[in-house]
Amino acid sequence: MIFRLVCLGRGPIVSSRTPSYNNHRYPAEIIAHCVWLYFRFPLSFREVEEMMLERGITVSYETIRRWCLKFGQTYANSLRRRRPRPGDKWHLDEVFIKINGVRKYLWRAVDQNGNVLDILVQNRRDKAAARRFFRRLLTTTGQVPRVVVTDKLRSYGAAHREAMPSVEHRSHKGLNNRAESSHQPTRQRERAMKGFRSVGGAQRFLSAFTGISPHFRPHRHLMTAGRYRFEMRVRFTIWNQITGAARVLATA
Repeated sequence: MIFRLVCLGRGPIVSSRTPSYNNHRYPAEIIAHCVWLYFRFPLSFREVEEMMLERGITVSYETIRRWCLKFGQTYANSLRRRRPRPGDKWHLDEVFIKINGVRKYLWRAVDQNGNVLDILVQNRRDKAAARRFFRRLLTTTGQVPRVVVTDKLRSYGAAHREAMPSVEHRSHKGLNNRAESSHQPTRQRERAMKGFRSVGGAQRFLSAFTGISPHFRPHRHLMTAGRYRFEMRVRFTIWNQITGAARVLATA
């Protein structure tokens, strides 16, 4: 317990119930491994099926898809509960994504440490959309930031004056590189998936993806090789705990 808290810089970890795997043919270890492969790497369901077959496990891509829908968000929520409280400086940005050939906008907020606070797919990037995203952030995080950093989109300023007028607002494109850089993993998955097919599907996938993928993406360039391997062992231990795979491994 001690080494985990020191390495990740977190407070006491709150125990959370592991998801139920009742009436599932495969154990938690296999289900969690398939979900990890899909959300961690730019793989299709069929590619995950092929990788599992190479390991001697026969499972259809449709089953893997259902596992990801059922357990992906649950795993992501459990990981988010174990993260430290968000920083007091929030970076907001929006990028367009194509869904069935129609332009939509993906709104994203990260804190000064690069932790994703929330994402939201919307049809527009006007004042109403910005206000909706501000209010959603305040609800999901349960706190008010000290500073909000955005680009020069005027919708931010208008929504900021209504949703959080007491918070300092800095509008400058050069200050918002952290939020813009956080879109890169999403762009990679969007290309691998050949685009999203519906707004709801994009929201569901990205909500789980932004909860799971960053957990396995520490700032490797800031670590020695030994520190990186130690950090990853810690993160895999946490993953096994929240998925219930740790109990399977302990009884094996």
